[in-house]
Amino acid sequence: MLTVTDATFAEEVLRSEQPVLVDFWAQWCPPCHMIAPVLEEIAVERAGSLVVCKINSDENPLTARTYQIMSLPTLLLFQAGRPIRSLVGARPKARLLSELDDALTVRA
Repeated sequence: MLTVTDATFAEEVLRSEQPVLVDFWAQWCPPCHMIAPVLEEIAVERAGSLVVCKINSDENPLTARTYQIMSLPTLLLFQAGRPIRSLVGARPKARLLSELDDALTVRA
């Protein structure tokens, strides 16, 4: 899973040709740690069709502020440089995959 920062966000996320799922997280956030292994599995399983990355909201406040991240974890799904779905809170893998597939199917 790719780690992005305020400095690399535009290049890695906004300019990506593939959809990008961004995990806004923080070290102090227990649900963030719960969902991390699920996101790592999805990154491996969807390699080639979905980029999964994470950004520490405390260390990268500009990006968190830009996308009005108010709760952690927040997952933003980007396609063609624009956020198309926001998912707040940890969720089981099956539900997360279903929500991602629904969002990407609507936009296809």
